[in-house]
Order: sequence, then structure tokens, then C-alpha cells
Amino acid sequence: MGNKPTELSKFFIAGINYKKTDAAIRGDFAISNEQYLNILTLAPSFHINELFILSTCNRTEIYGLAEDAEQLIDLLCSQTKGNKETFYQLAYIKNGMDAIRHLFNVAAGLDSQILGDYEIVGQIKLAVKFSREHGFIQAFTERMSNAVLQSSKSVKNNTGLSGGTVSVSFAAVQCIKEQFASTIGKKIVLLGTGKIGRNTCKNLVDYLDTKDITLINRSEDKAFQLAEEMGLRSVAFENAKEEIDAADIIIVATNAELPIITKASLVSSKEKLLIDLSIPNNIESSAKELPQITLLNVDDLAKINDATLQKREAEVPKAKKIIDEHIQEFTEWHEMRKHVPVLKAVKTKLTEIHSHPLFSCPQKESTPTHNNEETIQRVINGMAIKMRSHNRRGCHYIEAINDFIAVRMN
Repeated sequence: MGNKPTELSKFFIAGINYKKTDAAIRGDFAISNEQYLNILTLAPSFHINELFILSTCNRTEIYGLAEDAEQLIDLLCSQTKGNKETFYQLAYIKNGMDAIRHLFNVAAGLDSQILGDYEIVGQIKLAVKFSREHGFIQAFTERMSNAVLQSSKSVKNNTGLSGGTVSVSFAAVQCIKEQFASTIGKKIVLLGTGKIGRNTCKNLVDYLDTKDITLINRSEDKAFQLAEEMGLRSVAFENAKEEIDAADIIIVATNAELPIITKASLVSSKEKLLIDLSIPNNIESSAKELPQITLLNVDDLAKINDATLQKREAEVPKAKKIIDEHIQEFTEWHEMRKHVPVLKAVKTKLTEIHSHPLFSCPQKESTPTHNNEETIQRVINGMAIKMRSHNRRGCHYIEAINDFIAVRMN
């Protein structure tokens, strides 16, 4: 896109989320890092050069600049298990200011399955970072994503929208407390020590008052480091079966494409509570058919309703006001960006005028030579201010030249 100003009408978001889909369907459209990379590799052939994808347990959304949303949807679904026909049936599509506002709301936690869930912010950062590293975040999406993150931070710091302890990882702890009067003597296994797994681990230690937690991760170093930090135990991934068989409570926060715990592996097991925080599901959903198994996923956990959520609801108007302010700042930047070519052209013309013999005049000995550059910049700044409030580019062009000549002649 270079330095060419972007039309807001070219910015689209197409996505599915928890509102119209269950965890199983969302799993069909979840995007792994490998799929994300494939999408970015294919993007130029779809005539898309600026995009990022947000794929979490609650949503898969593609944001980008395109002629129409179909380009983005076709690109996304070229790499998903789910097909584009199903996606179209369930998707929401927004563009322009509606798309921008949607992203601001998502980042603030206003669109989360659990209102105010702040874990989404880290996921947005990672999504944009991945796209940036591969050259698909440029001026428009860079400025917008920065504005979105600043807005989200302001909402968190200046409202109670994310107050209290309500998130998917905390909901898992609440569920355990409801199922067990006490966790003393209960063996807990946590598979997956990424961001969600790490948050879940901290909540387990903080709110269950237990250290009988075993961490397992494909990358053993991550599990070992977290276990050492929290005073827990970790084991190698190849020993997972033995740990799962012995566990009373199993929480899965992995990112595998296929289930890592199957119904067949649990047929002869003792009573267990299994909580699947993964999308796609990493515990085979048919496992809940076994009488000794209680299986819950992220949709089940999102049904919690307590006083904390009621307090968060009361903070929504404050959050929306903060978002409005940040959106206004972003749109003002975008409007000014439209004027950049004209401002550059005027600056070039004023520099030419300054160097032309017809307009040269004696410099006072005490006047530094760089004052001419400062004068030009002051004129350009004044022109920019006028253009911000009045859309009369030609008039401002002439005014800028007259202003410069008047200063030079004084």
C-alpha cells in the first residue's frame, strides 16, 4: 500500500464467534500458526497486502484491506477445515467504521464470551506481531492496532470492566470448586503451558490452595520453568498417559489439531473432571458419554453469572465513551493522512520558490540560513491545521504560497 492513503471503506472484518457457533464449529475454523503462515503466503495472490487474523477459543476473525469481504473469506477458508459456505452462513461481515469499532470493542473485552475478559489483548498483540513479522502490517493497520491497544489499556485502567476475577481460566477454577468440596488429596494435571495454560495454573495455585498439580507440555522446558516458578511438578509429554490415568482433575489448554485425550483412553478410568480450554477441542467430545466422566468446554464455562459480571455490566457505558475518544483520534489521523500528498507537494513548491532568483532577497547577517526551512515548515503546519477543519485543498495551496511570500518580503 506504500504511503498511499487508505480508504476506510476498503477495511473489512469477517468472522465467526461464540454467539452463533459452538466450540466444535469454531474448531473447524481455528487457525494454527502454520495455517496463518500459509494464509499470509497466499495473500498476494488474493490481492491482499495488509491483514491479520485473530483466532481464539471464542472467535476466528480476519481483518484486512480488500475490494470486498469475499476476498478475505476465500483466503481464510482456503486453509481451514470448515468450508466457506458454512462460514458465510454463520459469519458477520463489517467494513469501514463499523469494522474499526468492532475491533476496538473486541480489544476492550466488550465482545468477549465473558464480559471484560482481558486475555483477548495478548491474543491481539500476538496476531498483529505475527502478521507484522511477515510484512502484512503497514501504515494503516499499524496505526489502528496501536490505537486499539491504547484504548484497551485505557479502558482497563479507568473502568471496572475487567475488575474482579472472571475469565475463562478463572471459570475453570470456579468449576472445580463447584464439583469438589475440597481438592485435598485430588491430583490435578494441566496439559499446556502457553498463555492460557499459564494463567490457569496461577489461578489454580491462588484459589485452590493446592500444590498437587502436574504440568505437561510438548516443549518440556516451558512446563519445567513454570513448575519451578510456581513450586509444582512437571513431567515429560511422553509420560502424559500415566499422569492422566492417575488424575482426578484434568485441564487441557493445548493447541493440537486433533484431540489428545480420546473417549477410548478413558473407558476404564476412575471418576474424573475434564476441562477443555482448547479450540479446536483437544478432548474428544464423546468422552462425556462415559458415566464416570464430567467434561466441560469453554462454552460451558462461559455460563457463569455472578456479582462480578453484574458490576462489569455497569462499567460498559464508561468503556464505550473511552473507545469513542480513541476512535475519534484515529479517524483524525486518517483524515490528516489524506492530505499528506498535497502537503508534500506544497512543501516542494515552496522550496523551489525559495531557491528561485526571482524570489531571493538579501538575508540579514544575523538570520540563520536554516530559518527558511523553519518558515516553510511553519507555513505547512498552518496549512495542515486549516485543512483539518476546511476541505478546500486548492485554496489552502494558494494561501500557503502567499503566506510564504509575505513572510519572505517582510
